[in-house]
Amino acid sequence: MKLNMRKIMLLLVTLTVAMTLTGCGDQRILEKLGFSQTSSYDLVDDNRLEIAVSMPKADPQARTQREVLSAVAASGKEARTKLAKQTNLLLVSGQLRNALFSMSIARSGMIKHLDTLLRDPSISPRLKLSVVNGNAKQMLQKDYKQHPITGKYIDGILDKEAMGRTIPLTSLYSFTRDLYDDGIDPVMPVLRDSGEHINIDGVGLFRDDRYITMIPAKEGIIFAFLRGSFKQGEVAVQLNGHQSMGDIILFSSLISRWRVKVGRDSSGVPSVHIHIKIKGSVLEYTGKLSLTEPGDQKRIEQQVAKKLTERGQKLIAFMQKNRVDSIGMGIPVRNHMSYAAWEKLNWPEVYPSIKATCSFTVVINNTGKSA
Repeated sequence: MKLNMRKIMLLLVTLTVAMTLTGCGDQRILEKLGFSQTSSYDLVDDNRLEIAVSMPKADPQARTQREVLSAVAASGKEARTKLAKQTNLLLVSGQLRNALFSMSIARSGMIKHLDTLLRDPSISPRLKLSVVNGNAKQMLQKDYKQHPITGKYIDGILDKEAMGRTIPLTSLYSFTRDLYDDGIDPVMPVLRDSGEHINIDGVGLFRDDRYITMIPAKEGIIFAFLRGSFKQGEVAVQLNGHQSMGDIILFSSLISRWRVKVGRDSSGVPSVHIHIKIKGSVLEYTGKLSLTEPGDQKRIEQQVAKKLTERGQKLIAFMQKNRVDSIGMGIPVRNHMSYAAWEKLNWPEVYPSIKATCSFTVVINNTGKSA
Protein backbone atom coordinates (compact mmCIF):
# COMPACT_ATOMS: atom_id res chain seq x y z
CA MET A 1 0.00 0.00 0.00
CA LYS A 2 2.81 2.39 0.96
CA LEU A 3 4.64 1.45 -2.24
CA ASN A 4 1.62 2.35 -4.32
CA MET A 5 1.26 5.70 -2.55
CA ARG A 6 4.94 6.48 -3.24
CA LYS A 7 4.44 5.71 -6.93
CA ILE A 8 1.40 7.98 -7.07
CA MET A 9 3.27 10.83 -5.34
CA LEU A 10 6.23 10.42 -7.70
CA LEU A 11 3.91 10.54 -10.73
CA LEU A 12 2.22 13.72 -9.46
CA VAL A 13 5.57 15.44 -8.91
CA THR A 14 6.75 14.44 -12.40
CA LEU A 15 3.57 15.81 -14.03
CA THR A 16 3.83 19.08 -12.07
CA VAL A 17 7.44 19.64 -13.16
CA ALA A 18 6.59 18.81 -16.79
CA MET A 19 3.68 21.25 -16.85
CA THR A 20 5.83 23.99 -15.31
CA LEU A 21 8.58 23.52 -17.89
CA THR A 22 6.04 23.54 -20.74
CA GLY A 23 4.55 26.82 -19.54
CA CYS A 24 7.98 28.47 -19.36
CA GLY A 25 8.66 27.62 -23.00
CA ASP A 26 5.81 29.77 -24.34
CA GLN A 27 5.85 32.59 -21.82
CA ARG A 28 4.80 36.02 -23.14
CA ILE A 29 5.08 39.08 -20.95
CA LEU A 30 2.51 41.75 -21.71
CA GLU A 31 4.95 44.68 -21.52
CA LYS A 32 7.17 43.03 -24.13
CA LEU A 33 4.43 42.50 -26.73
CA GLY A 34 3.54 44.83 -29.60
CA PHE A 35 -0.18 44.38 -30.35
CA SER A 36 -0.87 45.27 -33.98
CA GLN A 37 -4.39 46.74 -34.02
CA THR A 38 -4.57 48.26 -37.51
CA SER A 39 -2.54 47.58 -40.65
CA SER A 40 -2.38 49.40 -43.98
CA TYR A 41 -1.34 48.26 -47.45
CA ASP A 42 -0.18 50.51 -50.29
CA LEU A 43 1.18 49.62 -53.72
CA VAL A 44 4.66 51.09 -54.26
CA ASP A 45 5.20 49.57 -57.69
CA ASP A 46 4.17 46.41 -59.54
CA ASN A 47 6.18 44.14 -57.26
CA ARG A 48 6.41 45.82 -53.86
CA LEU A 49 4.09 46.81 -51.04
CA GLU A 50 4.39 49.37 -48.28
CA ILE A 51 2.85 47.87 -45.17
CA ALA A 52 2.32 49.78 -41.94
CA VAL A 53 1.05 48.67 -38.53
CA SER A 54 -0.26 50.75 -35.65
CA MET A 55 0.30 49.61 -32.06
CA PRO A 56 -0.99 51.21 -28.84
CA LYS A 57 1.62 52.18 -26.27
CA ALA A 58 1.36 50.81 -22.75
CA ASP A 59 3.34 53.74 -21.30
CA PRO A 60 0.91 56.45 -20.04
CA GLN A 61 3.77 58.97 -19.94
CA ALA A 62 4.51 58.60 -23.65
CA ARG A 63 4.03 61.66 -25.89
CA THR A 64 1.76 59.69 -28.23
CA GLN A 65 -0.53 56.79 -27.43
CA ARG A 66 0.47 54.73 -30.43
CA GLU A 67 3.45 53.70 -32.52
CA VAL A 68 3.32 53.29 -36.31
CA LEU A 69 5.90 51.15 -38.10
CA SER A 70 6.20 50.74 -41.88
CA ALA A 71 8.29 48.75 -44.32
CA VAL A 72 8.50 48.17 -48.07
CA ALA A 73 8.67 44.54 -49.16
CA ALA A 74 7.61 42.11 -51.84
CA SER A 75 5.18 40.26 -49.56
CA GLY A 76 3.37 40.59 -46.27
CA LYS A 77 5.59 38.06 -44.49
CA GLU A 78 8.77 39.80 -45.64
CA ALA A 79 7.35 43.12 -44.43
CA ARG A 80 6.54 41.57 -41.05
CA THR A 81 10.16 40.50 -40.65
CA LYS A 82 11.35 44.03 -41.45
CA LEU A 83 8.80 45.58 -39.09
CA ALA A 84 9.93 43.31 -36.25
CA LYS A 85 13.47 44.70 -36.54
CA GLN A 86 12.22 48.26 -35.96
CA THR A 87 10.97 47.68 -32.42
CA ASN A 88 12.10 46.07 -29.18
CA LEU A 89 8.65 44.51 -28.80
CA LEU A 90 7.50 41.12 -30.02
CA LEU A 91 4.97 41.82 -32.78
CA VAL A 92 1.75 39.79 -32.44
CA SER A 93 -1.36 39.85 -34.64
CA GLY A 94 -3.99 38.45 -32.29
CA GLN A 95 -5.47 41.92 -31.65
CA LEU A 96 -5.56 43.01 -35.32
CA ARG A 97 -8.98 44.58 -35.91
CA ASN A 98 -8.75 46.56 -39.16
CA ALA A 99 -6.89 46.24 -42.45
CA LEU A 100 -6.83 49.26 -44.80
CA PHE A 101 -6.08 48.82 -48.50
CA SER A 102 -5.29 51.64 -50.90
CA MET A 103 -7.42 52.07 -54.00
CA SER A 104 -4.49 51.02 -56.22
CA ILE A 105 -4.29 47.65 -54.44
CA ALA A 106 -8.06 47.17 -54.61
CA ARG A 107 -8.03 47.81 -58.36
CA SER A 108 -5.11 45.42 -58.98
CA GLY A 109 -6.66 42.51 -57.04
CA MET A 110 -7.07 41.68 -53.36
CA ILE A 111 -6.70 37.94 -52.98
CA LYS A 112 -2.90 37.76 -53.09
CA HIS A 113 -2.74 40.30 -50.27
CA LEU A 114 -5.48 38.62 -48.25
CA ASP A 115 -3.76 35.25 -48.52
CA THR A 116 -1.26 36.15 -45.78
CA LEU A 117 -4.07 37.17 -43.46
CA LEU A 118 -6.10 34.04 -44.21
CA ARG A 119 -3.20 31.69 -43.49
CA ASP A 120 -2.28 33.25 -40.14
CA PRO A 121 -4.18 31.32 -37.42
CA SER A 122 -3.72 34.17 -34.93
CA ILE A 123 -5.73 36.61 -37.11
CA SER A 124 -9.49 36.59 -36.53
CA PRO A 125 -11.80 35.99 -39.51
CA ARG A 126 -13.78 38.97 -38.13
CA LEU A 127 -10.95 41.32 -39.12
CA LYS A 128 -12.59 44.37 -40.77
CA LEU A 129 -11.51 45.25 -44.32
CA SER A 130 -11.75 48.72 -45.90
CA VAL A 131 -10.58 50.53 -49.03
CA VAL A 132 -8.95 53.94 -48.61
CA ASN A 133 -9.60 56.47 -51.35
CA GLY A 134 -6.02 57.75 -51.18
CA ASN A 135 -2.90 56.59 -49.35
CA ALA A 136 -3.71 54.10 -46.59
CA LYS A 137 -0.47 54.61 -44.65
CA GLN A 138 -0.94 58.38 -44.55
CA MET A 139 -4.43 57.91 -43.09
CA LEU A 140 -3.10 55.50 -40.47
CA GLN A 141 -0.21 57.81 -39.51
CA LYS A 142 -2.25 60.99 -39.37
CA ASP A 143 -3.22 62.50 -36.01
CA TYR A 144 -6.89 63.45 -36.00
CA LYS A 145 -8.04 66.07 -33.50
CA GLN A 146 -9.82 64.50 -30.50
CA HIS A 147 -8.90 61.01 -31.76
CA PRO A 148 -5.44 60.13 -30.40
CA ILE A 149 -5.54 56.55 -31.71
CA THR A 150 -6.46 56.56 -35.41
CA GLY A 151 -7.03 52.80 -35.60
CA LYS A 152 -9.58 52.93 -32.80
CA TYR A 153 -11.23 55.92 -34.48
CA ILE A 154 -11.62 53.98 -37.76
CA ASP A 155 -12.96 50.94 -35.91
CA GLY A 156 -15.63 53.08 -34.25
CA ILE A 157 -16.65 54.71 -37.54
CA LEU A 158 -17.10 51.36 -39.26
CA ASP A 159 -19.18 49.92 -36.41
CA LYS A 160 -21.41 53.01 -36.18
CA GLU A 161 -22.05 53.34 -39.92
CA ALA A 162 -22.71 49.62 -40.29
CA MET A 163 -25.25 49.83 -37.47
CA GLY A 164 -26.99 52.64 -39.37
CA ARG A 165 -26.84 50.58 -42.62
CA THR A 166 -24.84 53.22 -44.48
CA ILE A 167 -22.23 50.56 -45.26
CA PRO A 168 -21.99 46.78 -44.95
CA LEU A 169 -19.52 45.66 -42.29
CA THR A 170 -17.03 43.64 -44.36
CA SER A 171 -14.85 41.13 -42.55
CA LEU A 172 -12.08 38.88 -43.80
CA TYR A 173 -14.56 36.01 -43.62
CA SER A 174 -17.48 37.72 -45.41
CA PHE A 175 -15.31 39.09 -48.23
CA THR A 176 -13.68 35.73 -49.02
CA ARG A 177 -17.02 33.93 -48.63
CA ASP A 178 -18.64 36.18 -51.24
CA LEU A 179 -15.52 36.04 -53.40
CA TYR A 180 -15.75 32.27 -53.77
CA ASP A 181 -19.57 32.22 -54.04
CA ASP A 182 -20.57 32.24 -57.73
CA GLY A 183 -23.92 33.95 -56.97
CA ILE A 184 -22.68 37.22 -55.44
CA ASP A 185 -19.77 39.67 -55.72
CA PRO A 186 -17.96 41.01 -52.63
CA VAL A 187 -18.14 44.59 -51.35
CA MET A 188 -16.05 46.75 -49.04
CA PRO A 189 -16.56 50.16 -47.38
CA VAL A 190 -14.52 53.04 -48.84
CA LEU A 191 -12.94 55.61 -46.49
CA ARG A 192 -11.63 59.08 -47.30
CA ASP A 193 -9.48 61.54 -45.36
CA SER A 194 -11.45 64.81 -45.28
CA GLY A 195 -8.96 66.91 -43.32
CA GLU A 196 -9.91 66.86 -39.64
CA HIS A 197 -12.07 63.76 -39.98
CA ILE A 198 -12.37 60.41 -41.74
CA ASN A 199 -15.54 60.08 -43.82
CA ILE A 200 -17.34 57.15 -45.39
CA ASP A 201 -16.97 57.71 -49.14
CA GLY A 202 -19.29 54.90 -50.18
CA VAL A 203 -19.57 51.17 -50.79
CA GLY A 204 -16.89 49.68 -53.03
CA LEU A 205 -18.16 47.09 -55.53
CA PHE A 206 -15.86 44.27 -56.66
CA ARG A 207 -15.90 41.85 -59.56
CA ASP A 208 -14.06 38.79 -58.33
CA ASP A 209 -11.28 40.33 -56.18
CA ARG A 210 -10.90 43.61 -58.13
CA TYR A 211 -12.50 46.94 -57.27
CA ILE A 212 -14.73 48.16 -60.11
CA THR A 213 -16.77 51.13 -58.91
CA MET A 214 -18.46 52.67 -55.88
CA ILE A 215 -21.96 53.46 -54.62
CA PRO A 216 -22.04 56.93 -52.98
CA ALA A 217 -22.56 56.95 -49.21
CA LYS A 218 -25.96 58.64 -49.55
CA GLU A 219 -27.24 55.57 -51.45
CA GLY A 220 -25.79 53.10 -48.94
CA ILE A 221 -29.15 52.60 -47.21
CA ILE A 222 -30.82 51.81 -50.57
CA PHE A 223 -28.09 49.22 -51.18
CA ALA A 224 -28.85 47.73 -47.75
CA PHE A 225 -32.58 47.53 -48.61
CA LEU A 226 -31.79 45.60 -51.81
CA ARG A 227 -29.35 43.25 -50.11
CA GLY A 228 -31.57 41.78 -47.40
CA SER A 229 -33.80 42.23 -44.36
CA PHE A 230 -32.60 44.23 -41.37
CA LYS A 231 -33.64 46.26 -38.35
CA GLN A 232 -32.41 49.71 -37.35
CA GLY A 233 -31.28 52.54 -39.59
CA GLU A 234 -32.45 55.85 -41.04
CA VAL A 235 -33.42 57.03 -44.50
CA ALA A 236 -34.17 60.53 -45.80
CA VAL A 237 -36.40 60.80 -48.87
CA GLN A 238 -36.80 63.84 -51.11
CA LEU A 239 -40.48 63.80 -52.07
CA ASN A 240 -40.58 66.56 -54.70
CA GLY A 241 -38.76 69.63 -55.97
CA HIS A 242 -35.04 70.31 -55.81
CA GLN A 243 -32.97 69.03 -52.93
CA SER A 244 -32.51 72.55 -51.53
CA MET A 245 -36.23 73.39 -51.43
CA GLY A 246 -38.28 70.19 -51.81
CA ASP A 247 -40.32 68.34 -49.21
CA ILE A 248 -38.25 65.93 -47.10
CA ILE A 249 -39.26 63.08 -44.84
CA LEU A 250 -36.88 61.29 -42.47
CA PHE A 251 -37.61 57.78 -41.24
CA SER A 252 -35.90 56.22 -38.24
CA SER A 253 -36.10 52.90 -36.34
CA LEU A 254 -36.49 51.08 -39.64
CA ILE A 255 -37.65 47.50 -39.98
CA SER A 256 -37.04 46.21 -43.49
CA ARG A 257 -38.36 42.93 -44.85
CA TRP A 258 -36.84 41.64 -48.09
CA ARG A 259 -38.46 39.14 -50.46
CA VAL A 260 -37.29 38.04 -53.90
CA LYS A 261 -39.22 36.38 -56.72
CA VAL A 262 -37.48 34.55 -59.56
CA GLY A 263 -39.24 34.07 -62.89
CA ARG A 264 -38.37 33.29 -66.50
CA ASP A 265 -39.11 35.02 -69.78
CA SER A 266 -40.30 33.28 -72.94
CA SER A 267 -36.75 32.29 -73.88
CA GLY A 268 -36.01 30.77 -70.48
CA VAL A 269 -33.76 33.60 -69.25
CA PRO A 270 -34.35 34.24 -65.52
CA SER A 271 -35.86 37.46 -64.19
CA VAL A 272 -35.66 38.79 -60.65
CA HIS A 273 -38.04 41.01 -58.70
CA ILE A 274 -37.14 42.27 -55.22
CA HIS A 275 -39.90 43.55 -52.96
CA ILE A 276 -39.01 45.50 -49.83
CA LYS A 277 -41.52 46.37 -47.13
CA ILE A 278 -40.29 48.94 -44.63
CA LYS A 279 -41.80 50.24 -41.42
CA GLY A 280 -40.45 53.24 -39.57
CA SER A 281 -41.00 56.25 -37.37
CA VAL A 282 -41.17 59.73 -38.89
CA LEU A 283 -38.66 62.08 -37.25
CA GLU A 284 -39.05 64.95 -39.72
CA TYR A 285 -41.53 65.98 -42.40
CA THR A 286 -41.51 69.34 -44.22
CA GLY A 287 -44.45 68.78 -46.58
CA LYS A 288 -47.93 70.25 -46.58
CA LEU A 289 -49.88 67.06 -45.90
CA SER A 290 -50.96 66.12 -42.37
CA LEU A 291 -49.39 63.07 -40.77
CA THR A 292 -52.34 62.77 -38.41
CA GLU A 293 -54.91 62.43 -41.20
CA PRO A 294 -55.25 58.77 -42.38
CA GLY A 295 -55.80 59.79 -46.00
CA ASP A 296 -52.79 62.12 -46.07
CA GLN A 297 -50.64 59.53 -44.30
CA LYS A 298 -51.50 56.97 -46.98
CA ARG A 299 -50.52 59.45 -49.72
CA ILE A 300 -47.20 60.13 -47.99
CA GLU A 301 -46.50 56.40 -47.73
CA GLN A 302 -47.16 56.00 -51.45
CA GLN A 303 -44.94 58.98 -52.32
CA VAL A 304 -42.07 57.58 -50.24
CA ALA A 305 -42.49 54.11 -51.77
CA LYS A 306 -42.40 55.59 -55.28
CA LYS A 307 -39.20 57.55 -54.60
CA LEU A 308 -37.46 54.59 -52.97
CA THR A 309 -38.45 52.34 -55.87
CA GLU A 310 -36.93 54.85 -58.34
CA ARG A 311 -33.69 54.99 -56.35
CA GLY A 312 -33.56 51.22 -56.03
CA GLN A 313 -34.16 50.72 -59.74
CA LYS A 314 -31.36 53.16 -60.62
CA LEU A 315 -29.00 51.33 -58.30
CA ILE A 316 -29.83 47.95 -59.86
CA ALA A 317 -29.28 49.38 -63.37
CA PHE A 318 -25.95 50.87 -62.22
CA MET A 319 -24.73 47.51 -60.93
CA GLN A 320 -25.85 45.68 -64.06
CA LYS A 321 -24.09 48.27 -66.24
CA ASN A 322 -20.86 47.68 -64.32
CA ARG A 323 -21.35 43.88 -64.35
CA VAL A 324 -21.21 43.52 -60.55
CA ASP A 325 -23.82 41.42 -58.74
CA SER A 326 -23.18 43.04 -55.37
CA ILE A 327 -26.64 42.35 -53.93
CA GLY A 328 -26.42 38.66 -54.80
CA MET A 329 -29.27 38.21 -57.27
CA GLY A 330 -27.47 35.11 -58.49
CA ILE A 331 -28.11 33.28 -55.20
CA PRO A 332 -31.95 33.02 -55.48
CA VAL A 333 -31.62 32.33 -59.22
CA ARG A 334 -29.22 29.48 -58.46
CA ASN A 335 -31.56 28.14 -55.78
CA HIS A 336 -34.39 27.89 -58.33
CA MET A 337 -32.57 25.57 -60.74
CA SER A 338 -30.44 22.47 -60.82
CA TYR A 339 -26.67 22.67 -60.53
CA ALA A 340 -26.22 21.56 -64.14
CA ALA A 341 -28.62 24.25 -65.38
CA TRP A 342 -26.83 26.87 -63.25
CA GLU A 343 -23.45 25.92 -64.69
CA LYS A 344 -24.84 26.08 -68.20
CA LEU A 345 -26.40 29.49 -67.58
CA ASN A 346 -23.04 31.31 -67.17
CA TRP A 347 -24.38 33.89 -64.70
CA PRO A 348 -21.62 36.55 -65.12
CA GLU A 349 -22.49 36.83 -68.82
CA VAL A 350 -26.29 36.67 -68.40
CA TYR A 351 -26.61 38.92 -65.34
CA PRO A 352 -26.14 42.34 -67.02
CA SER A 353 -29.02 41.74 -69.42
CA ILE A 354 -31.64 40.05 -67.23
CA LYS A 355 -34.83 41.84 -66.23
CA ALA A 356 -34.22 42.93 -62.63
CA THR A 357 -36.79 45.09 -60.85
CA CYS A 358 -37.66 46.22 -57.35
CA SER A 359 -40.63 47.71 -55.52
CA PHE A 360 -41.15 49.21 -52.07
CA THR A 361 -44.07 49.26 -49.66
CA VAL A 362 -43.86 51.83 -46.85
CA VAL A 363 -45.74 51.83 -43.55
CA ILE A 364 -45.53 54.70 -41.06
CA ASN A 365 -45.43 53.15 -37.60
CA ASN A 366 -45.69 56.42 -35.71
CA THR A 367 -45.07 60.11 -36.18
CA GLY A 368 -43.17 60.88 -32.99
CA LYS A 369 -44.16 63.50 -30.43
CA SER A 370 -46.34 66.41 -31.55
CA ALA A 371 -47.29 69.60 -29.76
